[in-house]
Amino acid sequence: MKTTFPRLLLEHAQRRPGAAALREKEYGIWQTLTWSQLAELVRALAGGLAAAGLQRGQHLVVVGENRPRLYASMLAAQALGAVPVPLYQDAVAAEFVFPLTNAEVGFAVVEDQEQVDKLLEIRPQCPALTRIWFDDPRGLRKYDEPGLASLDALIEAGRAFNAQHPGHVDAEIAKAQPHDVAAMFFTSGTTGNPKGVVHTHHSLLDRAAAGQRFDKLTEREEVLAYLPPAWIGQNTFSYAQWLACGYVVNCPESASTVSIDLKEIGPTYYFAPPRVFEGLLTSVMIRMEDAGRFKRWLFKSFMSVAKRIGPSLMDGKPVPAFDRALYALGNLCIYGPLRNTLGLSRVRVAYTAGEAIGPDLFTFYRSIGINLKQLYGSTETAVFVCLQPDHEVKADTVGVPIDGVEIRVDDSGEIFVRSPGLLQSYYKNPGATAEVLDRDGWYRTGDAGFLDAGGHLKIIDRAKDVGRLANGSMFAPKYIENKLKFFPHIKEAVAFGHQRDRVCAFINIDFEAVGNWAEKRNLPYAGYTDLAGKPEVYQLVRECVEQVNADLATDERLAGCQISRFLVLHKELDADDGELTRTRKVRRGHIADKYAVLIDALYAGKSEQYIETQVKFEDGRTGMVAATLHIVDTKTFEPVRRAA
Repeated sequence: MKTTFPRLLLEHAQRRPGAAALREKEYGIWQTLTWSQLAELVRALAGGLAAAGLQRGQHLVVVGENRPRLYASMLAAQALGAVPVPLYQDAVAAEFVFPLTNAEVGFAVVEDQEQVDKLLEIRPQCPALTRIWFDDPRGLRKYDEPGLASLDALIEAGRAFNAQHPGHVDAEIAKAQPHDVAAMFFTSGTTGNPKGVVHTHHSLLDRAAAGQRFDKLTEREEVLAYLPPAWIGQNTFSYAQWLACGYVVNCPESASTVSIDLKEIGPTYYFAPPRVFEGLLTSVMIRMEDAGRFKRWLFKSFMSVAKRIGPSLMDGKPVPAFDRALYALGNLCIYGPLRNTLGLSRVRVAYTAGEAIGPDLFTFYRSIGINLKQLYGSTETAVFVCLQPDHEVKADTVGVPIDGVEIRVDDSGEIFVRSPGLLQSYYKNPGATAEVLDRDGWYRTGDAGFLDAGGHLKIIDRAKDVGRLANGSMFAPKYIENKLKFFPHIKEAVAFGHQRDRVCAFINIDFEAVGNWAEKRNLPYAGYTDLAGKPEVYQLVRECVEQVNADLATDERLAGCQISRFLVLHKELDADDGELTRTRKVRRGHIADKYAVLIDALYAGKSEQYIETQVKFEDGRTGMVAATLHIVDTKTFEPVRRAA
């Protein structure tokens, strides 16, 4: 797409000034911002930033939930040729230090008092940070810090600047070229410091337009923006594609109202990582446990019908008339109300990405009539590399390369990508850039996989995580973990086995789901650690693990990956404790080091192991959690030989 983000904004404002661009729920009421109102707001913010001294090529940090005025601030920075850098709003203050110092950030726009406090806390370590503007003034009335002001004040200053310098902002917009830097996204940093991924207007908008063409997206789509704007997945769907397509982006009132807002908006185009779909399914299963016997029987009966027939109907395959009628009845009684309960009744296209989704979880949604598809990409590829075409959806692939994408797989199985959406570089890190981008423009993904006979890409695991058991069998930990997480009672799992004689696993229970299960059985517990250690809970988890083992036994390549032993961790894996990234990816190496004593106990044949672990609380304090963890052996199965 030979244009820039601010030019697209002005085109929408000129062509359809009264159409809705953004909606925000405030005090329970949806407020609409039209394209013309948005363009006026962006001009005012850009004028204010220009008056404050923001220059072309400088960085503006943006921290907060999805908020219209934060989106407008990013557009305002781009209008001046500056570079917005969204950061995760749930990160602790210390996590901001590296991005701010690395990018020499002098200006920041944040959502509220929480984010202001974080930046003020680290400002002594970030001397370049001189100006901070906030959107929500609650709690900030008595703050008297140099360089701290409201977005309202910035807008007023901008209007005054624009009155004195008419045409300045439009002139700056006209200077921008498609290959100028448009944004920088910091990676989640699974190993070491995060890296700033530099993208141009062209790389982001070209991929947004390719996705638009692939799924025939129009300006009539409705999108709910509820994931962190710092994650390029959310940023692509609610920013790059929003401006490419001109559809409406809806911002929830708060994280706690997302499920209600989802039902009210009824998005037509929906995007979520697997953990969100796992959470939705868990909530469904919890509700079904609370239902009466007849309703549970009805649900189970029709879900078995859906599992057998639903995917074929979604894929446009022929289905016998009786089965089609049976599914229609199920749609009336179960599937339709269920889609409505989930807030997905109007979805035309839904995507999941960010990490692999379990095949059973994926099939569940498609079986009830939700057009859930998988896509493959990363921060470095501007998200869109492979997408699944309608009627060609497979649970074990991530789709076909879309317009402009070339894929090759080297002898080791690692995937390389060439695309117009590739990063320009890692900021101030030429060594890391050279490691992933070669002279011919191929990007090294770090993922292992292959293209099947139909041209669909199949991802096995991260290349560095795919290993071998001591007997030479393939070990794909993420594949195993995803199968475990399909069960509503399991929230997270970490599998070990590389160069070992068997596979063992750590399990995190889902506190809400297992707590509900325990209460129905009059099983008292005092908290997560107490519940996780109950013998009854261990038996519940063992049944899930053994079901996974039985399933793995039917896969000739992964039959050797069956889990021999497991333990239930005494605490939930947490990003604040360094165990997960902000996008909830497992930091495998850190976990292996932190819990080495537990891994040793699993492989030494012990039946229990005492451990003390430091944890960080939401208010920043630290404490210790200690427990004696039980270690359980599980049943494994003989590999099932498929008929030739």
